[in-house]
Amino acid sequence: HVQLVESGGGSVQPGGSLRLSCRHSQYIDRPTCMAWFRQAPGTEREGVAAIDRDGQIVYADSVKGRFTVSRDNANNTVNLMMNSLLPEDTAIYYCAAKAGACGNWRNGAYNWGQGTQVTVS
Repeated sequence: HVQLVESGGGSVQPGGSLRLSCRHSQYIDRPTCMAWFRQAPGTEREGVAAIDRDGQIVYADSVKGRFTVSRDNANNTVNLMMNSLLPEDTAIYYCAAKAGACGNWRNGAYNWGQGTQVTVS
């Protein structure tokens, strides 16, 4: 059973930075798409970024140039560095993992973490 545990959320002023981390319970040096999603109150969950085992990366347009996703297969972690944060980035951020390449990364049979709150105000 895959478990994903996020850490690093918190509160920050606009323009500030936060780094989220997600630890995967299993060895992820295999074709696995690791992604970050977020959900603000009253909105649908949206994809933020995704990275596959070979380092292919995709970002939502709203975070390009501000967020950076990375993964460390040796330590079973994926990170999201968030810079130049805006109030509209406020949401619960979820780590997710699914087998295979990212491809249609906004959809698929993901396993989910419990989420971590990010507040920008």
